[in-house]
Amino acid sequence: MPIGLVVMRWDERVGTEILAKYPPEINVTDKTLMQVYSTHEYSGESGMISLMIGSLNIASYYTGPERGFYILLLLNIDDDPDAYEGGLADTSRIILQNLEDDSYLQLIPSLFRRLSVYPTLNNEQRLAMTYQDEIKRMIVNRLRDEGVVSKSELMVWLKDRYKQGFVDLEGVLIELIKREIIKEASVKGMPSELIFLTNDILMMRVPPVKLLTDPADRGLPSQLVSDYRTESKKYFQNYRPTEEDNLRIIDIIINPQVYETLRLLRTAIVTKNDLEKLKKKGVEDVDEVLKMLWDNQMIQVFQDERNNEYYALITDFYLDLIFPKYLLNIIKTEYEQKSKADQVLIEYLTVLENAYTNLKAAMKSKE
Repeated sequence: MPIGLVVMRWDERVGTEILAKYPPEINVTDKTLMQVYSTHEYSGESGMISLMIGSLNIASYYTGPERGFYILLLLNIDDDPDAYEGGLADTSRIILQNLEDDSYLQLIPSLFRRLSVYPTLNNEQRLAMTYQDEIKRMIVNRLRDEGVVSKSELMVWLKDRYKQGFVDLEGVLIELIKREIIKEASVKGMPSELIFLTNDILMMRVPPVKLLTDPADRGLPSQLVSDYRTESKKYFQNYRPTEEDNLRIIDIIINPQVYETLRLLRTAIVTKNDLEKLKKKGVEDVDEVLKMLWDNQMIQVFQDERNNEYYALITDFYLDLIFPKYLLNIIKTEYEQKSKADQVLIEYLTVLENAYTNLKAAMKSKE
């Protein structure tokens, strides 16, 4: 479990400079900071390094020379730094997006808590963090249209399109490869590595089928069952998936307190007293969590004749990887229009075949 988070940069006059740390009482010596800086300088590249300095276990992420920030996660001796790499990359992105007026400073405590649980996140939460990242969404959206693009072209395109500045393309691609969303490969005759889309991300709201099938068995008084089903049906009559709505739901998934509450609401229709018991699982502000779910039209409150309140999901959501069959038509069109080299398209068909085989094997093992 992490013990602290430090944001540092190099100043030519004073050397290493701590910009923020959490908790405030943690202490990191100048000598330790200098060792972190020197190790990054030796590699000369943006990205994560891990090092042991005495009894201190450190995972450090360098944003690159353009911005020059170092995000240090201080770990216990038994922690695995590599388990936090994706979380550190995500944290660096958020910090760099909130540099104006030093607004990132107030985010440090929540970023530390988010980093602390990163290795324990399930697949749904990790995919949610992937989807939330604007750079990753831009890459996936482009690959949805083309299927494959060269790494060099992608870098130029991102610098042109992403006006906020810093893009750690290598770090982004590593995360997408780990999530099995893309594959990087070289093809004979091509001057640059190629990036292939292998799995797409599907996200949309769905009815909470298990709850709707027998609400009374899940905790809702029988006299309220009809009202509950009506409210859920009413929502989906006008529902259309949008990226804006998906991103609002993402905020729910990546918030540990809200997600813990959601896990309960997916299995039962509950009272306020039931929700208060979640404090033992880290849900400190139940009212704020319920407000967030209400504002995003995820829940509805039903009241019986004794004024007892029951909290129920009226919409759940689906988030997972799917095999992008539509890309076969894109490959066919690119072949007919000669917009991609034949050897690239042949390699892509092989990549997709392997991805489909792996996905089928993973589904079979789950069953």
